[in-house]
Amino acid sequence: MSEYPISDSDQEPEELAPMLLPLDGWHRDHGGRMVEFAGYMMPVQYEGIMAEHLWTRESAGLFDVSHMGQLLVTGEEDAQTDVEPALEAALPIDLSTLKLGAVRYSLLLDENGGILDDLMVSRWPGGFYLVVNGATKWDDIGTLREYLPDDITLNHLDDRALLALQGPKAVDALERVAPGVAALTFMKGGRFTLGGVDAWISRSGYTGEDGFEISVPGEAAADVADLLLAQPEVKPIGLGARDSLRLEAGLPLYGHDMDPERGPVEAGLAFGVNKRRRLEGGFPGATRVQRDFAEGTAQKRIGLKLEGRQAAREGAKVFHGEQEVGVVTSGGFSPSLQHPIAMAYVDAALAADGSVLSIEMRGKKLDATVAAMPFVPNRYHR
Repeated sequence: MSEYPISDSDQEPEELAPMLLPLDGWHRDHGGRMVEFAGYMMPVQYEGIMAEHLWTRESAGLFDVSHMGQLLVTGEEDAQTDVEPALEAALPIDLSTLKLGAVRYSLLLDENGGILDDLMVSRWPGGFYLVVNGATKWDDIGTLREYLPDDITLNHLDDRALLALQGPKAVDALERVAPGVAALTFMKGGRFTLGGVDAWISRSGYTGEDGFEISVPGEAAADVADLLLAQPEVKPIGLGARDSLRLEAGLPLYGHDMDPERGPVEAGLAFGVNKRRRLEGGFPGATRVQRDFAEGTAQKRIGLKLEGRQAAREGAKVFHGEQEVGVVTSGGFSPSLQHPIAMAYVDAALAADGSVLSIEMRGKKLDATVAAMPFVPNRYHR
C-alpha cells in the first residue's frame, strides 16, 4: 500500500454525529438552514432554493464544498519515482497530455469496471491534486492506497477548505480580489493570492455555468468567504440549489446516477476514459470497459422532460407503453425551464432523443420524452 500519513482527523469517524466544516459558524451567522449531508452539517438553503438557483444563473453564487476530499499524490523525495504511470494504473486517464495546472475529469473504477466515484485531477509541481466526492472520500482513499505502489505518497489535505464561485458574473467578482484569474480558461488552474491568502483556483464547477473552485487553508475560509460575499454579484447558495443546477446541467451525482453497478459507457461518462487508455487498458476494470465500448450496453443514462408540473423522483419506474424499461435516478422541477426534468437509465433501444416514455409516480403515469442533456446550455469559458 502507499504511504499515507494518518492523524486522528484522517480516521473515518465511527460516531453518528455529523462533522462540522470550517465554515459551519459562518453559514449559521448568514442564515443557512443546516442539514446533514455526506456525514457533515451543511447549508441546504439561505433564502430559498428557487431564488438561489436563479441568482446563480444570472449573477454569482458562493458554495461551500469543503466536504469534498482534497488529495495530493506524490513520489518520495529521495527516490526517482515516476508518479504519472502509478496514477495511470489506478485511473483510466491519459496523464501524458495533462499539462501543469490543467484539470481533467476521470473516474475511480473497481476491478469489475463499476464506478466507485468520479473525480477531478490536476497536475501540480511534483505530483497530482485530486478532488473526490465527500460521501465516498474515505473509501476512495482506501481504494487508492490499495491501487498505488509503496513508493507513492497519498496525502489527504484535510486542513483545507474548498469553495465554489459559480455564475456568469463570478469572474467579475473574483478578478476584483484575485487579480489574474480572468485569464484562466475552462479546466485550467493555478496559484493566486486572494485577500492575502494563498489559494489554488481552477476554472471549473458543478453547475454548468462559468465559475471557479477555490482551495484555501481551513483557518482562512471565513475571511475568504467574507471577502467574496462583499462583492455585489455574490450571494451564499446552499445544497438545494446546487442539486437543481447540476440536474439542469445534466451532471450526474454519485450514489444516484452512478454507482458500482454502472460502468462509464452505460453512465454516459465515456469521456472520463481517455482514448489511449480505451485501447491500451491497464487500469482497474479495463476488460469490462473495453467490452462496453466495443459492444455497447443494455441500458444508457438519458435525460427526460416531463409534461405538467409534477416531478419524478429517484426510484420511479420508467415505462414504454406497458413495459417497464428503466428507472429514474434524479429528478426535480427545473427553475430555469419551469417544468420537471429527470435523469434515468433506460433500455438502450429507447435512449434516442424524442423517444416517448412514461414515469410511474404514486400509481399515476407521467408523460415524458427523452431529451438531450444538458437541459440548460452550459456556459463554460473555453
